[in-house]
This record gives sequence, C-alpha cells and structure tokens, in this order.
Amino acid sequence: MAHVLGFQEIDQSQVAIVGGKGAHLGELSRIDGVSVPAGYCVTTEAFRRAVSAVPSLADLLTQLSHLDPNDREAVGALSAKVREAVAAIAVPGDLAAEITGRDEAVAYAVRSSATAEDSPTASFAGQHDTYLNVVGPESVLDHIRLCWASLFTDRAVTYRLRNGFDQRRVTMAVVVQRMVVPDVSGILFTADPVTSNRRITSVESSFGLGEALVSGLVNADIHKVRDGEIVDRTIATKQLAIRATPEGGTRQEAISPESQRQPALTDAQVLRLAQVGRQIEAHFGRPQDIEWCLADGEFQIVQSRPITTLFPIPPTDDQDNHVYVSVGHQQMMTDAMKPLGLAFWQMTTPRPMAEAGSRLFVDVTQILAAPASREAYLSIIEADPLIKDAMQTVLDRDGFLPPPPENNSPTLGSGGVSVPMIDPDPAIVDELIAHSQASLAAVKRDIRTKSGPDLFDFILEDFPELRRVLFDPRSHQVFMTAMDAAHWLNKQMREWLGEDNAADVLTQSVPHNITSEMGLALLDVADVIRPFPEVVAFLRDVEDDGFLDSLTGLAGGSEARDAILDYLDKYGARCVGEIDITRTRWSERPSSLVPVILGNVDNFEPGASRRRFEQGLQEAQQEEQRLLGLLRDLPDGEEKAAETKLMIDRLRTFIGYREYPKYGLVCRYLVYKQALMAEADRLVRDGVLHDREDIFYLRFQELHEISRTGKADERLIRERKEQFSVDQALTPPRVLTSEGEAINGTYRRDHVPDGALVGLAVSTGTIEGRARVVLDMTDAHLEAGDILVTTFTDPSWSPLFVTISGLVTEVGGMMTHGAVVAREYGLPAVVAVADATRLIQDGQRIRVNGTSGYIEILP
Repeated sequence: MAHVLGFQEIDQSQVAIVGGKGAHLGELSRIDGVSVPAGYCVTTEAFRRAVSAVPSLADLLTQLSHLDPNDREAVGALSAKVREAVAAIAVPGDLAAEITGRDEAVAYAVRSSATAEDSPTASFAGQHDTYLNVVGPESVLDHIRLCWASLFTDRAVTYRLRNGFDQRRVTMAVVVQRMVVPDVSGILFTADPVTSNRRITSVESSFGLGEALVSGLVNADIHKVRDGEIVDRTIATKQLAIRATPEGGTRQEAISPESQRQPALTDAQVLRLAQVGRQIEAHFGRPQDIEWCLADGEFQIVQSRPITTLFPIPPTDDQDNHVYVSVGHQQMMTDAMKPLGLAFWQMTTPRPMAEAGSRLFVDVTQILAAPASREAYLSIIEADPLIKDAMQTVLDRDGFLPPPPENNSPTLGSGGVSVPMIDPDPAIVDELIAHSQASLAAVKRDIRTKSGPDLFDFILEDFPELRRVLFDPRSHQVFMTAMDAAHWLNKQMREWLGEDNAADVLTQSVPHNITSEMGLALLDVADVIRPFPEVVAFLRDVEDDGFLDSLTGLAGGSEARDAILDYLDKYGARCVGEIDITRTRWSERPSSLVPVILGNVDNFEPGASRRRFEQGLQEAQQEEQRLLGLLRDLPDGEEKAAETKLMIDRLRTFIGYREYPKYGLVCRYLVYKQALMAEADRLVRDGVLHDREDIFYLRFQELHEISRTGKADERLIRERKEQFSVDQALTPPRVLTSEGEAINGTYRRDHVPDGALVGLAVSTGTIEGRARVVLDMTDAHLEAGDILVTTFTDPSWSPLFVTISGLVTEVGGMMTHGAVVAREYGLPAVVAVADATRLIQDGQRIRVNGTSGYIEILP
C-alpha cells in the first residue's frame, strides 16, 4: 500500500487512507476553476508502519480506550505517555526518502488529517495540530511526527472517548502542502453560521495568515452575500497579522494604524470568493466551511469541510419558500425520534408533516399566506410567545410568503373556528373516559390473536378508531371550554380586580387529571414500601429490571411488588418522550421508577398524597371565595360574581380532562408496541433481523413488507442507525424556513431585573430554592423544596412534581404538560427559557417568578 499520495491521486473514497483533510483536498484539486496549493498526503499506512515499530504503544492505547472521559488527570497522564512515544519514532530511511522526495518547495504547511475528522457526521476541527511555514526536509519529518503525536492530545482523546471512537483504531495521515504566503486569508461559510440560512454566504477575512483569525487574536471583517449581492458588512479593527518568516515558522506583525480599519477584501473580491464557495458546495453536495487565502491576487483554497451543526431542511418537490413549525416544541418532545416513532405519529395526526433531523414539522406556509387563516393561527400560538415572535419575523419579510389564495378562508379545521362553551357537567367527562377505556380494552382483546402481516393489517384498520377517540369533537369542546374559561378568568379578574393569573390557583386539585393523579399515586406506593426497611435497602441497590421478582423473598416484599405492579398496570405505558412509540416504557423498565419511589420514601410522611390533594383543593376553594367576595363589592357585583362562578365551575370541571386523550393514546401505543415486539422476536428467530430493536429504524410500511416477505435490508437499517445518532446531537428550532434559517424567537418584555433569565410565566407565585438541573429523569435526586430545571417535561416527569417547589424548562407553553401540572400542584413555573440548563448551574440558588416570567440567579 502506498505511503505517499499526491492530491491528484486522491478522492473522497480514500478517507481511511488519507484522512478527512487529505480526502477533501484531493476532491478540491479536481474541481475546475478552484485553485489548491500543490501537495501530498503521508498516508495512514505510513503511520501504521512507523507505530508498529514501537510495541509498547499497543498496550498504552488499550489502556487509553478504557478511560473515563471525565477523569481529566488520568487522560492527561496517559495521553502524554503516548505522545512522547509517538514523537520519538524513528522514520525508516526508505519512508523518509519517499516523503521528502515528493516535492521541491521551499516551505510547507504540515497538517494532521485524522481518519474520523471532517466527516459528514463529526467535525474534529481544531482537535489535531497544524504547523505552518515548515522549512527543509528534516523539519518536515519532525513535524509529521508531531502531527502523528497530536492524534493523542488530551482534547483529541477526550473527544473520541465522548463520541465513541476507539483509540486503538484511529490512525493519522498528514497533509504536506506548499506554503502560500498570503496578503489576506480567512474562512468562508456557504451557509450563515449564525442563522443557518443556506442562501447566505458568510466571508470572514483578515490580513496575513489565517491563524490570527482562527486563534482569536484578531476580529475578522465579515461580509454576508446573498444572490450575488453583499447584503451586510462589518469591517473590524485589525491590529495585527501573522506572517511567515524566511527561516521558518511565523511571527506576529503590527498593522499600521491607517490600515487597521481598511477592508481586507474589496467588494469584487468578496463576490468572486462567494462564487468559488458555491462551486465547492455544489461539488460536495452540502454546505461547506472553507479555509482560503489570497496571494498575488489569486484565491487559493487550503481546506474545505462539511458544516456539521446545521439543522437539515425538510425535502420538498418544489423551489418555493416554505415555513415550518416544530411539532416537538408543541408536544414537549424535542428529542430525535426513530423512524418507526415518526411513522406512528404521522399516522396518528391528520395534518401532513414534514421531516428533518429526525423531527417533525408542520408546513404552515399556506396558512400564513391567507390573512384570515393567518389571524386564526397567530391567535392559537399566542400561548407560545417565542413561536409567535419567530413567525412574526418571517411575516415581516416582504416577498417571502406566497400571495394570498383566492379562497381566503381559515384552513385550520376546528382550530380556526370558535367552539361554543358547554355547561359544567362531570358526566360528560366520565362518559368520554369510559368510551376511551372501552375502546382500549377492545384493542387489547383483539390484537392478541394477530401476528405476521395480519398484525399490521389489524393496526392499520384500528387507526381510524384511535383517531376517533383521540380527536372526538366532544373532547375538543371539553378542554376548549376549560381553556376559554381560564382565558376569561385571567382577563376579567385583571380588568375588574387588578389580579394577575387568577386562574392558576383555581386549577389546583381538579378532578380527572390523570397526569397529576399519577404523581400522587406514586406517593401511595412509597407509603406501602416505607414501613419495610429490608425492602427500602434492597431498592437502593437495584440495577436491573428483574428486581420485582426478587422482592417476594423479603419482609414486606410481596406488598411492595403488588403496589408497584398495580401502579404499572395503570401508568406503565408512560415514559420520557412517550409520543415516540419506540421509547422504553415504565412497564418495560420499572427500575426507572425506583429513584423516584425512594425519593418519596425519604422526603414524605405517610398520607402525603391525600394531604397534598386536600391542601390544593382547600386553596382553590379559598381563592374562589376570595375572588367572588371581592366581586360582590363592585358595581353590578352579583352579576359579575355569578358569571365568574360559572367560569370557575367550567374550569374546574373540565381542565383536568385535557391530559386524558394523550394518556389514552400512549396506552394504545403500548398495546401496538407489545404486539410489534413479539413480531420482532419472531423475525429475529427466523434470522430476518439481527436484533429486535432493529424494527425501530424501519417505517411501518417497511416493517409490514419485511413481515410479509421475510427479507430485510441490513444496509438500510445500519444507515438509519448512523443517521439517528447524528440527528440526536442537533437542536431543533421552533421555526424553520426552506432556506434553512432556524428562528427561535425572542421575548419583547420590559421591567425585568438586570441579569434575569426571561421566559413564559405559566404558574403564578415566586419561590426561592436550590436549582437541580436534570436532563434525565432517572438521574433525578431531588429533595423537598428543590427547583427542577430541565429541557422539557412530559407526563412521565409528573412523579417528580410532588417533591419540587418550582419548575423551569427550556421548552413549553401555557397549556403544555409542565404548565398544567405545575398549576394544579401550585408550583411557580416559568417555561420556554432559552438555554436554561446551560445558564443555570446545578446547585445554584435561584428565584423563580412564575407571575412575571423570569428567573434570578441569587448569590
């Protein structure tokens, strides 16, 4: 195998031989009209040959692969040993001759090129070393060894440990490229790195070598180019440049005061460079991050890599502009969903959905284009100010949306039509719940006999019944009545009494709220377990899901087991991210509940469930009497009080039911999933699939076809797994355009304390306490009075709400799960707080103002 390859001998298929940088330079060299400084790659085979001469390295790399990435001291010590051994390698004479005899340039840039870097799925930019202006053959060899050693810097080793790359399998190629001594250099992004807009090219430039810009020593000029025009420019004060020295290496050079504010590039040069960028992007088929330099009036491209942080754009079959709204932000599930989960949710909901980054989006372009439907839609999303603000950003742009259609009527279904409120009658809710339970019982009974293709036919035939129950017009009328009553109460109490958020306290301890009942029921489970020390001690060491069967041998174990099983029988269909049918349910992993049960055992006295409910009920009744008393003292007071009493009754009778349709849906999902997993086990037994969870990476129809034919596409499953792994790291925007622009919206609010984090007030009151930043419910170790800070909550988080004193989330709206349950439990809550889990540190003392919608970090 070759040890040295010229750029013209290299293409994109040779990443394993020449690394990411080398493969990209080979491809760049093949593009007509793109100038790339000549050079060659010292291949991974040369690295392997040199390393194999040092037997002790194999053992060191094995040790390195088993380190904890968080153990910085161990990583640092062992990495240093490996680097020292690699840097001391003696390059064999024939290999040295092959390397240094390839080119006769005076000076070179010597760059590392690891086999995993600059790939579409991972960007290792800056993880390995680069050396500029390396003069002379011996110096080139020395710096090649240093590049090999840089494969094992602390940061590179830690990066690989965190991202699952095996230290023993990574190899290093090295790029040796003729040194260009530029007048100007910089970086070109073919998509705006701030907004992700694919139509905008961003050109960053500074005098001298690009190292000054990359290392942050100078601010760059920034030009934004769109459709061949410069649409924005920022000219920086550039006080120094890095220049090559004749003897090798580089030095800093001060820029004369009169030149510091001069643009590094002319407008014509910016536009020419932007064209080159688009040409390179077209070749690679995706947005690029390009390093360039300008020497003797000619642009030279020294590197190009994919931009891996951009959120994908939903595919379309036209070139029109589109506006998409995130489904995940409305469903409190912004995580990536596996293909089977995406398919089931699309089959569940009647509105067509677009996909991007393993998330779902609704195309609202036509809704926004028509004034009537636009007004109706904006009124619906009023509860989420960030989405509304993001939408307004798009609406304010002339010419982005298509002209209004001739039929200018609302296209939102019932969402655009006023729903008349109904009188408070608990029998309506009881009837809806009974219908849902009967329908669920029927599908449980009938699915038992189905397998193979008949199972898939059965599920398809059952979906109309699922949608009938989920979208029952009476259900919609019930919770719309409750929401309208809450809106009326907040509006009128503010107008008549000057009271803000009056409905919040009135929703405490309402009937029929399956989600808040779920949290209280786990307190009852703790009451059963608490009297048995042997059971409590056993649960503290639980690590797997077979613990339930082991309980029966302990004093009180049978009682504990029965209590947990009864709980799972009713609530076991729930889990984090429950709208994704592929997520592991509590009934499938009951150990996930153990930390919460133990927290309840430790933090509460017996009977806490009943007391908690009674306290909330009493506070709601007292608030009702207080408001009605104040109203009766007003002009027309009796009339105002009577109208308010009706609204309070509507609110309390119906608001709890809002959580039930989703509960019925996830229970049905579990029925489907259990049958599908049995089918997956059959396919594994028959050798069609390797693993039962392979079905998660297939669409419903694809899985149906595999069940029918007994043939599966292993390559497709593998590619789907790899893509899902990539998409998991992406953060979906609230609003996305067809230009790739990710818009998250901003709050436009005055009278917020300096330094406060702003969000949406969803549950009134102010509370101070210790912030507990929790990203995974199973890692939650809460004490009474803690304030929960997390990305989002869905119903599976409800058992934690009985412990906490307040709630902060990054995602949410006025009527989303966390807000509803926080109000019912009387917890001050602020949601939709951008970057809350990053800006608030675990253990910090914070103040949550759930009335005005902000969080203060306290000393």
